[in-house]
Amino acid sequence: MLPELRPEAQDLIARVKDFIEQDCIPSEHIFHDQIEEGENRWNSYPEVINELKDKAKSKGLWNLFLPESEFGAGLTNYEYAHLAEVMGTCSVASEAMNCAAPDTGNMEVIARYGNEKHQEEWLQPLLDGEIRSAFAMTEPGVGSSDATNMQATAVLDGDEYVINGEKWWTSGAGDPRCKILVFMAVTNPDAAKHQRHSMM
Repeated sequence: MLPELRPEAQDLIARVKDFIEQDCIPSEHIFHDQIEEGENRWNSYPEVINELKDKAKSKGLWNLFLPESEFGAGLTNYEYAHLAEVMGTCSVASEAMNCAAPDTGNMEVIARYGNEKHQEEWLQPLLDGEIRSAFAMTEPGVGSSDATNMQATAVLDGDEYVINGEKWWTSGAGDPRCKILVFMAVTNPDAAKHQRHSMM
C-alpha cells in the first residue's frame, strides 16, 4: 500500500495544477511562436518563460524538487514524483517552476558537494533561474543507459584535473543560457563498479 501524501504536499499539488491550467498551458503556443520569431533560435529564448518564472516565484512554486528545505520545498521523493507527473502535462511547466532537467540534478550535486565558492558562483544563479546548466554523461560506443559503463577519465595533475574522453548528447549544452557543465568521469578506476565515477 502506498503512503498517503502529507497535507502540505496535497496543497502544493493542487496549486501546481492550477498554475499549469491557468498560466502554463495557455502560454505553450506563445512559447513556440516566440521560438519561431527569433532571428537566431539558438541564441535567444522566449520571453514568456521569464514571465512564467516570475509568476511561479510569486505563487511559491519555485525549486520544488530539492528535498532540503534550505533550498527547496522539503518534499520527499515520493511527494515530488506526484508533482513531476502533473508538470509533465505541459511542455513549459517544469522550466517555469525551475524544476527542469538537467538543472535539477546538477543543482542537487552542487548543493550537496559544492564548496561555498561553487554554491555562490553556480548554485545560487541556478536556484534563481538566471542561468542554465548542462550534463555530459552519454558516450559513443558504450551502453549509456547504465552509467557505470562510462569510460571518460579525469586524472588529478597537480591542482587541476585532466579530462580525457568523448561525450555526446550533452543535455542542456545547446541552451544559450548554459553557463556550467557537469561532466561524469572515471576518477577511481580500481574502485567497485558503482564507486568509480565522479561528477566534475
